[in-house]
Amino acid sequence: MYHYFIGPAVGAVIGCITNDIAIRMLFRPHQAKYFMGIHIPFTPGIIPKEKSRIAGAIGKAVSENLMNREVLEKNLLSDEMLSKIGNAIDEFVATQGKNNETIEQFANHYLPQEDIAAMRANVANGVVKMLTSKLEDSRLGESIAHMATEHVMEKTRNSLAGRLGAEMLLQPIAQLVEGVLAKHINEILHNNSHQMIQGLVNKESDQLMGMTMSSLITGHDEQVAQIKNGILNAYRVIITEHLPRILQDIDISNIIEQRINDMDMAEAEAIILDVMKKELRAIVWLGGLLGCIMGTITSLF
Repeated sequence: MYHYFIGPAVGAVIGCITNDIAIRMLFRPHQAKYFMGIHIPFTPGIIPKEKSRIAGAIGKAVSENLMNREVLEKNLLSDEMLSKIGNAIDEFVATQGKNNETIEQFANHYLPQEDIAAMRANVANGVVKMLTSKLEDSRLGESIAHMATEHVMEKTRNSLAGRLGAEMLLQPIAQLVEGVLAKHINEILHNNSHQMIQGLVNKESDQLMGMTMSSLITGHDEQVAQIKNGILNAYRVIITEHLPRILQDIDISNIIEQRINDMDMAEAEAIILDVMKKELRAIVWLGGLLGCIMGTITSLF
């Protein structure tokens, strides 16, 4: 009578043990074992032995199927993602609308003071250089001199002397004076434009950096909306036009492969067992069930 129970019980125990051993042999031993210089079969375990090949296959599978351009583009440009970015911008604007820190104080949270000063200097020098070049290359002296002489002549025309014909006498003199005046104005601009523009740019820069974040945002809803749309459009352009090059430069396949190869086998084993704990336990119990069934069939014949 007992043999009807002993067979299934033994089969179940053997099934559980063999499946458990088989699972453990996937990872262990981590290194090859030798006995008297002879390599012991099935060492190291299957996964440690094929670690490099598995790492390459996983990296290739992830980069080609899970994190390729189409998948990333679909998710990064989804309505949900764009909505999240838009909401983040709105939250930032709402927060800064109540922020009484100056722009410089706000920037100090993210950049060292030295970097901010260097950026200000670089921008200011670039603006000064551009405006100075434009000013020196322009015919501003001639324009100012012409406007000045025209103003004098207009006053003369409307005066008593103008009605007495003084304009005809003053016209040649005005032309001569206009040329001399234009020459001197151009010399003044050439010699002093850089200093004047530098002073104006520095003054405007100081005023801008001294503005509070709230004053920068409050009352500028249209500009803020334009900036928000500009950020979202720039994000779309980056994803649609530059994502392939970014993926190529990042080389996801190589990163994953390298990370797996660098991973300690004990660490990899712990991660896999933690992720697949339930499934691997189910395999062990399935082995016990199959062993029990086989033991039952054997005991009946």
